[in-house]
Amino acid sequence: MHFLEPGTGRRVDAAPVPYDLTYDDVFMVPNRSSVGSRHGVDLSSSDGTGTTVPIVVANMTAIAGRRMAETVARRGGLVVLPQDIPLGVVSEVISWVKRRHHVLDTPITLPPAGTVAEALSLLHKRAHGAVVVVEDGRPVGVVTETDLNGVDRFTQLSEVMSREPLLVDEDVDPRDAFNRLDAAHRRLAPAVDADGRLVGILTRKGALRATLYTPNTDAAGRLRVAAAVGINGEAVRRAEALFAAGVDTLVVDTAHGHQESMLTTVREIRALDPAVPVVAGNVVSAEGVRDLVAAGADIVKVGVGPGAMCTTRMMTGVGRPQFSAVRECAAEARRLGRHVWADGGVRHPRDVAMALAAGASNVMIGSWFAGTYESPGDLQQSPDGRLYKESFGMASARAVRRRTSEESAYDRARKGLFEEGISTSRMYLDPERPGVEDLLDSIVAGLRSSCTYAGASTLDEFHERAVVGVQSAAGYAEGKPLHASWG
Repeated sequence: MHFLEPGTGRRVDAAPVPYDLTYDDVFMVPNRSSVGSRHGVDLSSSDGTGTTVPIVVANMTAIAGRRMAETVARRGGLVVLPQDIPLGVVSEVISWVKRRHHVLDTPITLPPAGTVAEALSLLHKRAHGAVVVVEDGRPVGVVTETDLNGVDRFTQLSEVMSREPLLVDEDVDPRDAFNRLDAAHRRLAPAVDADGRLVGILTRKGALRATLYTPNTDAAGRLRVAAAVGINGEAVRRAEALFAAGVDTLVVDTAHGHQESMLTTVREIRALDPAVPVVAGNVVSAEGVRDLVAAGADIVKVGVGPGAMCTTRMMTGVGRPQFSAVRECAAEARRLGRHVWADGGVRHPRDVAMALAAGASNVMIGSWFAGTYESPGDLQQSPDGRLYKESFGMASARAVRRRTSEESAYDRARKGLFEEGISTSRMYLDPERPGVEDLLDSIVAGLRSSCTYAGASTLDEFHERAVVGVQSAAGYAEGKPLHASWG
């Protein structure tokens, strides 16, 4: 990556300003390009995590669950399961995700005697927005929200379901499935095995996405999933159990990653000789990267304070503007033959591009994905009718209570006095992009276009060729679209 020297157009290696930069502070200059189509850009990462799109979902309890893990891995990303989930549950989720289909989504099912109330409580658990009515394991009907409007909540589904749904085979070619659904004017179809038993559900948009994305899979062809551990006394034992459960990437996570407890934990985990990448963080300096790599980290997580739920900078004054942190840490990691993840501060697709231009191998996103159907929280409705889910920071009082539930009342109360992070925030669903796949579409479209502007066909080329300039707040504002006239 090079900087543009203001007023000269020359490309220089050092930032032309004597202060650190956020994503908002920078822009990218287009290069001469021979990349003919953005669909020809390879977004695979080389950091060993297998991602085919450089997106990692943060290990936050309000965001990263089994639905998110399945969906994001199917589209090429990676989800990190939080450290405060019981080990048995995490192991079961890992096994469950690895059994998911590469093309078909997991269906929501109810029997014919199920009620409208039951269907309404489940419909928004998945973006496909349908309940498959099943009898003896075979689909006999489909119910969508439209079928339930104005219907008594105790009505049985057999009275309102659409009968004789269009069915597809479990091994159907996605392009053929799209054409069949389009010709039949159907939005979705249950998928069945050779015996006619339900195995999944496929939407028209899902079939289209299956032709555009490459799933993130392990050597056995199963979807990948990551999990986090902390740096307490149980971290090594938990890491050993996660390796045995088949986790594909292990994240050793704490807010202040450049401390002796972290270095000791990473060394002890490295001594287990894991066969999967070990990620450690968070840090914001080259020195922090050097120490974590020396302890045994394959990937270093970069970011202190940029997250939407994080109050660290306002509470402590500690942190660093994210673009500069990623650039410095990525350069040091590359010198050592390692990689970094940019963790936090992403609000728009452009921010993902800037993080990758700075040298990150993957970009970790949290709160942006909280307001989607796939996040674990229950869907709620505000008085003005807008749908939302609640999110909270992992250093907040709410998260601390979850992690310390087995400690004494005194110890829990003492730790609760010193929380950092927002305990409750409403993350509204975007009516245009209510599912995480919708957001991935937007991010990937922007990133592919960024690569073509830079003349890059891979992420490594993107980092090498990107030319970045520094802009004023007015320059950033000028780039924002107007959704209404200014007259």
